[in-house]
Amino acid sequence: MSEALSDTLVDLKVSPVSVAVKERLAEFKLLNTLAEDEWFSELCFCILTANSSAKKGMQIQTELGDGFATLPKKELSKELKRLGYRFFNKRAEYIIEARKHSPGLKKNIQKLAKKDTRAAREWLVANVKGLGYKEASHFLRNVGYTDVAILDRHILRTMAETEMIPEVPKSLNRVQYLTYENVLRLVAYRLKLSLAALDLYLWYLKTGKVLK
Repeated sequence: MSEALSDTLVDLKVSPVSVAVKERLAEFKLLNTLAEDEWFSELCFCILTANSSAKKGMQIQTELGDGFATLPKKELSKELKRLGYRFFNKRAEYIIEARKHSPGLKKNIQKLAKKDTRAAREWLVANVKGLGYKEASHFLRNVGYTDVAILDRHILRTMAETEMIPEVPKSLNRVQYLTYENVLRLVAYRLKLSLAALDLYLWYLKTGKVLK
């Protein structure tokens, strides 16, 4: 990591941005205590973020409400299309498929994550269609687990620009994902931040926003 980026992150930790970051982390921690339907909604939000944006996912999550859990596949696909989502058929299929994991999603993830959050992530990637390591990490972060990294294009671009990694990869396999995550884990340790907090700061540097 470059000295310039390190200095910038240190400055952000004592800036007004830190308040927004702490508020987001508090929201994630609160979601960990909420009911099963809230967890499922967040899972669907993360399914929607693949090859899309958090902003679009948040808009759809707000508009649909409990539609993730109740709408028939055809109606869900139609609603996603109406709301301007590109992959409306495939994501509707994934969301319908994900319903088989709820109820029970919260209890299962909490049980797995109690020993190791990464074990919970492996289960999500293996069992929930539409979730790769990035999306599974995003879901876990949003339900209160702070020790996994969300390696989206903004984070990877920053890592490449500051020579933490050689280049922005076109795709990430499991080994690459875990390797790059460990690079950020070391950065977070040096700055006395959780991976979740580091992600929010790095995302802010690229977008000027502190989104979930």
